[in-house]
Amino acid sequence: MRFLTLATGLCLATVAAAETPELTVYAPDYFASEWGPGPAIEKAFEAQCGCDLKFVTGDVLPRILLEGERTRADAVIGLNTDVTARARASGLFAPHGQDTTDLTMPIEWTDEVFLPFNWGHTAFIYDNTKLANPPASFDDLLNAPDDLKIVIQDPRSSISGLALMLWVKAVYGDEAQQAWEKLQPKIVTVTKGWSESYGMFTDGEADMVLSYTTSPAYHIIAEGDRTKESAIFDEGHYFMVELAAKLSTTDQPELTDSFISFILSEEFQSIIPTGNWSFPAKLDAEKLPAEFGELNIPEKVIFYTEDEAEALRKPALEEWLAAFSG
Repeated sequence: MRFLTLATGLCLATVAAAETPELTVYAPDYFASEWGPGPAIEKAFEAQCGCDLKFVTGDVLPRILLEGERTRADAVIGLNTDVTARARASGLFAPHGQDTTDLTMPIEWTDEVFLPFNWGHTAFIYDNTKLANPPASFDDLLNAPDDLKIVIQDPRSSISGLALMLWVKAVYGDEAQQAWEKLQPKIVTVTKGWSESYGMFTDGEADMVLSYTTSPAYHIIAEGDRTKESAIFDEGHYFMVELAAKLSTTDQPELTDSFISFILSEEFQSIIPTGNWSFPAKLDAEKLPAEFGELNIPEKVIFYTEDEAEALRKPALEEWLAAFSG
């Protein structure tokens, strides 16, 4: 009798587990890491969906394009407008169905497929106790002494690295390769991703690191450290929007729609400032941490549409590779 009761309990538990719907979301490594926003978002969404939210990490778009209609993903998060032209052309994504008229971003958003969840500006971060006179323009950076040590990310594997490549292209146009050639001697290394290069900077191996204007917020809020600042350039800063999207192939369409809707909820958006250290796509300024008011924010923004970014990506990469192969 006791054995029968135990066996019945195990069967019920197995059935319950089988009935728990699973939502698979592809995300960049940083997003689902213990210091990223993923764990808090997973906990918050699972509390209301009665489901199992699984973040699968890696290089999101290449994986989706490789898997095609066979993909296990129900949704993706962590794309940006520099890659959405390729994503859209795949035909693998469905409309998000969300009202984007009241987003709190500095640009209007009308895309019906890719949904913003946060935004920021690409910038070089420095330690104000070690670099008394940071560059105030891209020209200042290029003309700085070669003993200025900089760490950047590879545009072929990093969205921030790609943003820098397009930023340089926007500022210097046909002279972008010459700009890279002037910058190259100052670059200590080119890392595959953001985490490695930012770690080198905080370990004191570089004077400046490619990151975002919101990065100092982490040091202020989490560490009480106000020595890290972003250098603001006269030419303007490359504006980045991070995006989520629904896969048209999902076998959990209602659950996926719930997750997409959750992205613009105040609960999700409130996680972003101190979870992803970015500006949320839909959160009133007075609900941001007060420390965000201390950040250096550029007055001029540089932004490419997805078609412009896609058209420039290949020639800009060829210039970048040429500058670093010499």
